[in-house]
Amino acid sequence: MSTKTFRNNTLADHFIGHIDQALNNIFCRQVSQRPYPATNTAPDQLSDADKHKVAGLMRVNHAGEMAAQALYQGQSITARDPSIRDQLRHASIEESDHLNWCRTRLDELSAKPSKLDPLWYAGSFAIGVAAGIAGDRWNLGFLAATEHQVVRHLDSHLQNLPKHDERSRAIVSQMREDELGHATLAENLGAATLPKSINTVMGLTSKLMTSLAQRI
Repeated sequence: MSTKTFRNNTLADHFIGHIDQALNNIFCRQVSQRPYPATNTAPDQLSDADKHKVAGLMRVNHAGEMAAQALYQGQSITARDPSIRDQLRHASIEESDHLNWCRTRLDELSAKPSKLDPLWYAGSFAIGVAAGIAGDRWNLGFLAATEHQVVRHLDSHLQNLPKHDERSRAIVSQMREDELGHATLAENLGAATLPKSINTVMGLTSKLMTSLAQRI
């Protein structure tokens, strides 16, 4: 077999692998590496109105974790430093836990994920690839900014969740801790500070996604 053929097969294998990962994330349930945070909390005693409210919030969180999976995948493909690539893949494993926890909570509430999940995945994957192409410092900078944005988003959910919804609070609290850890990791690895204009666009995009995912 020629070197050219071997390289082409390798690229094809990588492409097929990424397609398989995308389809798996979008359409299949993930396997958690850590215990479900709500396991030891009290059973639900929510009114129908509370369940509807919580389902909308958890649908948004699930959509956000779907986007995070794609973002990390895209970033790891184009990251230059192998150690950074490994860190991104490790963080992606924790995001898989989040995705599964949110899906489990939606099941408990007899609710469905956002129908726009494939859109969130495709858009975030493209953004992740672009961030990686810009260079590792900007890649990490985008990651840190995204995670800090997610932490603020989760803080708002903790404020809006019903006080007696211990199950959702346990999940969101653990997610918040992990996301803050990812942001700190990116900053410690040398993340660049993004221009205000990019942060503004990220904020507007997040609001649009949140609004749509909560309803669709």
